[in-house]
Amino acid sequence: MRRRFVPAVVALTLLPLTCAMAEDRDFWRSVLTSGATTASSYLTSRDDHKLIGPAQDDAASFIATDGAIRGPYLEATLQQMRSADPALAQASDAELASAILATQR
Repeated sequence: MRRRFVPAVVALTLLPLTCAMAEDRDFWRSVLTSGATTASSYLTSRDDHKLIGPAQDDAASFIATDGAIRGPYLEATLQQMRSADPALAQASDAELASAILATQR
């Protein structure tokens, strides 16, 4: 019997809060701005896994043309790989491009 009243109690409790939010335009503006900022930060700060696809595309072009086509994502990835692991400094661009192609998206 008590469960029937729970939605009514919650609705009556939240009514003043929702009315205040509906009248306050700055509240909704700040919520939307905060949400957009959070989404933007989330999309741009996760270990750059979103760049693997374009780097693989550039690596495929590099391999298929025997190094004639060097895309910007491939160049950036090669530079990042070599700076992260000095042992890769001796690896050729073709070897690293093949390794990039072998990684999963």
